[in-house]
Formats: sequence, structure tokens, C-alpha cells
Amino acid sequence: MKVSDYIADFLYSKGIDVVFGYQGGMITHIIDSLGNHMGIKYIQCYHEQTAAIAAEGYAKENRNLGCAVSSSGPGVTNMMTGIADAFFDNVPVLYISGQVNTYEYKYDKPIRQQGFQEMEVANLVNPITKYSKLVDIAEEVPYELEKAVYIAQEGRKGPVLLDIPLNIQRGDINPAKCRHFSADEISLGTPDLSEIMPLIKKSSYPMLLLGAGCNGLAEKNLIKELLKKWKVPVVTSLMGRGALTEDYEYHMGMVGSYGNRSANMAVSQADLLIVLGSRLDTRQTGARLDAFIPEATIVHVNEDINELDSHRIPNRVKVHSKVDAFLRELISKVNPMELSQMEQWHQFLYSIRNNYNQFNEITRFVDNKTPYLFIQELNKYTKPADIVISDIGQNQMWAAQTIRLKEGMEYFTSGGLAPMGYSMPTAIGCTFASPDKNVIAICGDGAFHMSTQALGVISQYKLPIKVVIMNNNCLGMINQFQRLYFDSRFYGTHPTGGFQNPSFEKIAKAYGLQYYRITLDDLSNKELMQKVFASKTCVVEYIIDGLTSVCPKLEYDKPLSKPMPMLDEDEFNKAFSVFN
Repeated sequence: MKVSDYIADFLYSKGIDVVFGYQGGMITHIIDSLGNHMGIKYIQCYHEQTAAIAAEGYAKENRNLGCAVSSSGPGVTNMMTGIADAFFDNVPVLYISGQVNTYEYKYDKPIRQQGFQEMEVANLVNPITKYSKLVDIAEEVPYELEKAVYIAQEGRKGPVLLDIPLNIQRGDINPAKCRHFSADEISLGTPDLSEIMPLIKKSSYPMLLLGAGCNGLAEKNLIKELLKKWKVPVVTSLMGRGALTEDYEYHMGMVGSYGNRSANMAVSQADLLIVLGSRLDTRQTGARLDAFIPEATIVHVNEDINELDSHRIPNRVKVHSKVDAFLRELISKVNPMELSQMEQWHQFLYSIRNNYNQFNEITRFVDNKTPYLFIQELNKYTKPADIVISDIGQNQMWAAQTIRLKEGMEYFTSGGLAPMGYSMPTAIGCTFASPDKNVIAICGDGAFHMSTQALGVISQYKLPIKVVIMNNNCLGMINQFQRLYFDSRFYGTHPTGGFQNPSFEKIAKAYGLQYYRITLDDLSNKELMQKVFASKTCVVEYIIDGLTSVCPKLEYDKPLSKPMPMLDEDEFNKAFSVFN
């Protein structure tokens, strides 16, 4: 059997029916086999980065393995941004790169390169994969495929890469005579809550923080079950958005440097914070680790022991466990009748949520409300089962702070690497995983410019994706940073500093896509807005005049409870007076 045909069959056996890639000399045999396979659709993307990130979107939405392929050399280097993104955000993707023939490969020779576009790929991507391997023996292909897929999905998920030379791809094997991989299943077992339950029982101000590890279907259902039994307040991290819908009465919002003021103020008063599936990075805690609830106890639940052991916050009880296993055990043991009464806590939370929610934040503190008003209008038109994806920059935080997630909706963004140009490729992957869902890909004008080639795939397959460009004619996040720390010297972020946008209308029409231009005044035009959101596939450019900001925003040296713009000291103290 031809090796490349075996690879295609193997991928299909693992539930992969779509593979993203970019054709090239050293991947031709694999792509030919993928294209000829009756159960697999090969999608030619127009940049390897688009293919790599589309495979992430497919994996996220399908809750299964994604796959992307590329040729050697520049094909791999272009794909590396997506590989790194999958690594930092725990997305299981199998990346396959083509390599030069083994007889052209330099191996240990003290030269830079022997074959054309040759590169030592496995070592290059080693820091950003769970496993990477040059497979230069045809009979080892079955074993390495099985091993790579197992590693990608075992424990804390992540990307793997196999680098396969061209002569290996076109070789022949007898799969029955090849070595195969087997592994003992690793189980963390049932977590021991003997130390945790006394903390819960004596806590007067408990809170849950939901991270990315809570986004699985099992975890979402278990969280709902727990909250029916225990009315504990909840905040989410950026990557935990979507784990719980906003209709839960004690959902306080998103916590962190760009988190909702209500969430940050609420967390600051917790005496017990149970952190589920989050690494508690400084985007959540703020840079002032000494000021992150220092008097409270943090129960830190994570399946990655390294994240638990290497964290700098000292006041933690570490629980090495999968989130679903921890939740099942907690649900079985929590007895509301044994818990401390939380009337005072609920009273405080109601006041904070009522007075310092994102709607009030926008009304009170945002000078240029134009971007936030669009997200609020968008909330009127989203439906259950819609997928909203935000790119990187101010658009990401406007959406994360303000989008209202209905039951069944998904929200995806990038947290660890945060590459501009993320949302359209991710939308492509999500749509191929769930063709019947509507996807809204929110971009800034800078982020859109990074991935315009993705429009080719959207147009070619008439994918149900609405691409929204929030065009403030600058790189808004860095521009806001420049206003704070660089005396408004806008080098590289604004037309006064050398930044220039093309005509997005002409780009959209060049790809044959429906285009809408919307201004602030158009938001009140109900007929137009209904037309826009009824469009299946389109590009929507939303014009934002003037300088923009994300609000609230935590400054570097401030505690989490005091994001900018800071409340008047009397108002701040009054908000917490219930505890005095």
C-alpha cells in the first residue's frame, strides 16, 4: 500500500473528514491521496498560516483532532504561527510537513542545507509541539501516526508534527507487518477533596473562576449541575468565555486586565477562589501578584502538574485533576445545607453586578462608544448555536467584554500566542466542522489585513461566515498604549505614523463577496441591520471615527479591583461597605 494512501485512510479512521493545507513540491503525494480519498475533503487554503489556524477552528468546533499539511521550508515556517497558537491554547492538531527526499537530506553533515527548501523541521518546532518527529523509514509511518495522535489528545491537549520525506510518502508498506503504537491509558483518578471540603464549608465568600479547561461539553453540563446545587458566583477567564451563559444570576463577567469591572471587583473580595482549568496567568491576576486576593485561599485545579508547580502565587491548594473529574467529585460532596450562609455575599454581588456591569461601564466611562454600540447591536441578532470569533486587538476585548452568549453559542479567540489574522481562518475551520451553523468573524482593520487571503476560501465554498471589520483606521490596542506611555507618538499604528489601510470594499468585491458599509448612524436602521445579519456570506465594514479605547483596562502597577478609569475613592469604598 502506498504510504500517502495509508496516511489518508488513517486520518479518516480518526474522524478527520477535512484537511487544510497549501500545495507544494514536497507534500504532493500526501495531498494527492487526500484529494482522492472518498471520505476526506482537502481544502486548498491560500497561505499555510490560514491552513494551520483553520485546523484549530475545526478541532475546537468538532471537539476532535484537526489536521493541516504543508510543504517543506517556507511552507513549514508559514505554518508555525498556527502550530504555536495551538500549543499555547491546548488545541489537538496533527500537522504534517513534507520534507526533501532522504537521500537529499543533510542529517549530521556540518552544512546549512543540502536539498532545495530543506529544513530541520522536527527540532525547529519542538518547543511548540507536544511531539515532533522526522519519519524517514516508511515502515515506521503507522507507529508514528498512532503515537502522534495519542499524544495530541492525551492529557493536556496540543499540536504534534510529523515531517515526512517525499520518497517516504511515495513508498509502499504492508501495514499488517508494520510496528504499531500502544500506550497504557493515563488516569489521574478521582481527586481527593478531603482538604478542599473544609475550605468550602467555612467559606463565606466563595467563587469559581472558569478557564479554557471548562469549555468541553461534559464540563459545561457539570458546571450547570453544580450551580443548581450551590449558588456560587462565577467569573471566567478570556478563554473560559462560553463555559457559562450570562443568564446565570451570579455570573459576574470576565476577569483580568481587560475584564469587566464587576468581575474584578467581585473576585477581590472572595475568601475562596476555585480555579478550574486555568493557568492563572497575569492577564487574569494583573501584574501585582502580591495584590491578587492575598488573604484568600485559591484552590487551583489543573491537569498539567507543571502549571501547578511552577506558578508564582503562593496561597494555593494544588489539585492535579481533570476538571470534569473534580466537578463530579465536588457535586457528589457539596451539601448546600452544610455551607456557610451567603446572604451578605449575594447582596454584595447583586450590587456590584447591577452598578458595575459592562453596559454601565460603557455609559459612564467610554468617550468613543462607537465600537461598543456595534457589539451591543450584534447581541440582538445572534442566535443559539451561532459561533462568534474575535481576532486580536481592541476588537477582541470589545467582543469579549460585551458579547452576550446565549444558550448553545460558542465564542472562540486566541489567548496565549494571540496572532493577528486569527478570526477568519478559525471561522473557516469551524464552518467545515459544522456546516449548518452561522459564524461571525470579528476583525480589526489591522487583523483583517493580515489574513485577506482567507476570503478566497470563504468565497470559493460560499461558507456561512459574516466577516465584520471594526475599522478604526489604526492598530487600536497599541495606539491606546502609545497614548498612555509614548506621548501619543503613533509610529506604525495611525495614518499620522505611517499606517494605511486599503479599500476593504474593493478587496471584498474582488473575491465576489457581498459587502456592506455601516456607520454608527446605521445601527438604528432596523431594515438595514436585518438585511446585513440575514446575509449568509458577506463582509461588513463598520466605520469607527476617532480614537478608541478598551474600557475597563488594568494598568500595570494597579491591583485587580482598581482598573482604569479608577472610581472615586468614596464610591470605591462605598461599594465594599457591606464588608465593613
